[in-house]
Amino acid sequence: MRATSVAEAKPIKILLFAALLVVAPLLTARAAADRVRRDDSLKAAREAFDASDYSKAATLLQQAAAQNPRDAEIHFLLAKTYYEFQQHDAAIASAEKAVAIDPQSSLYHEWLGKVYGEKADHSSMFSALSLAKKARKEFERAVQLDQNNFSAHQALIEFDCSAPSIAGGGEEKAGQEIARLAALDAAEGHYAAGNCRRQKKDFAAADAEFDKALALHPKSAELIYDIGDYAMKHDQVDRLLLVVDEGERAAPSDPRSKFYRGVVWVIKNENYQESERLLREYLQQAPRRNGFPPLWRIHESLGRLYENQQKTQQALQEYEIAVKLEPKSKDAHEALKRLKKQAAARPGSTS
Repeated sequence: MRATSVAEAKPIKILLFAALLVVAPLLTARAAADRVRRDDSLKAAREAFDASDYSKAATLLQQAAAQNPRDAEIHFLLAKTYYEFQQHDAAIASAEKAVAIDPQSSLYHEWLGKVYGEKADHSSMFSALSLAKKARKEFERAVQLDQNNFSAHQALIEFDCSAPSIAGGGEEKAGQEIARLAALDAAEGHYAAGNCRRQKKDFAAADAEFDKALALHPKSAELIYDIGDYAMKHDQVDRLLLVVDEGERAAPSDPRSKFYRGVVWVIKNENYQESERLLREYLQQAPRRNGFPPLWRIHESLGRLYENQQKTQQALQEYEIAVKLEPKSKDAHEALKRLKKQAAARPGSTS
């Protein structure tokens, strides 16, 4: 075969360059179109997630993951979706993929720790121990990557305060971590200390720490309403009112303020009409999501509201719904037993 001359090579180079000029814009346009499709899929998936339509969100994200297997954000959102589904193994697989693709993300490590922890809570003792150790490792890594990831700090502290040393926990470790967090944000530090005392059932100390946290106007709605859940369970009206005020300040559009304000009136046995309105509005508006009062808790509160008004049949109906949704609800079971006993003791009862 004869050698190509210099004169012949020039036209070839020119043709190749011209072809690149044509192909490059096509590749750029295709990449842009793929990006638009990816963004549209994520937007639709987030909208489904926010609407608590986790089945739709999972389907959209699975399709997006098939088209973009190296997209960490998609796998992370899938992990969060499976977490709400209580599909623990799928949540772990997706979270692990997100971390593998982007190992420098504090948020991804935090959520991998969460899903490990959730799986541990539903596993045998041997498996739970291994998963718990993994969870702590991820929380610790999340904190190392971002000192301002306060929710990761809280997760690590809660783990160390409640888990035994064999799982890597320990109250001494928790105390050191609380001090570090308090230096970054005093409100977060007091909440962490209160949460740790709550784990140990030292409720007087927990009360004091939670009050200090609320007085410093915390920024996190999750932190505020977790204190609200604690106050509700202990019938602490004044603290619950403070929680509502702080929650509305920190997150004005968060529907949880309606629930807890309604519960205040239930506990006080006052303002029945307003309480029912708030609880019913929350029932219609709130997402079905971890961190938000669940449906059974709302029906249990409505049952107590109707019981306060001696509307026995309505109370029974609400308590029965609560028990159906959450068979482990001790308060709802006891209320049903109490109301049925009262009904049977009334004159003219045929039971």
